[in-house]
Amino acid sequence: MSGSRNGRAPADLFLRIVSGELPATIVHSDDLVVAFEDADPQAPVHVLVVPRERHETVAELAAAAPATLARLVEVAQRVADERCGGHFRLVFNTGEDVGQSVPHVHGHVLGGRGFTWPPG
Repeated sequence: MSGSRNGRAPADLFLRIVSGELPATIVHSDDLVVAFEDADPQAPVHVLVVPRERHETVAELAAAAPATLARLVEVAQRVADERCGGHFRLVFNTGEDVGQSVPHVHGHVLGGRGFTWPPG
């Protein structure tokens, strides 16, 4: 991504998408969360759901704004219902070592194909 350092995206990337400053294919927007198609999809359905307020990790979001986390999961289910028959994987990465490239919590809604276990 342009403007990244050490492989990490700028800290405000998702806030810039949420505000409309950067383009994205928005699939849902409300007062708590925004969902948009991933720019580098890893499955036929790959949508990111992000809170409007910045929290770095899902644990931080759960502690600070549990209603927002609940809404994020509700929207993930809605996206999956609409796009892949309700079958989906919801992934939160926490930390660079496991793939978190933007320090703003985001749920990856993945679906539209079979997945193996364990992942990775």
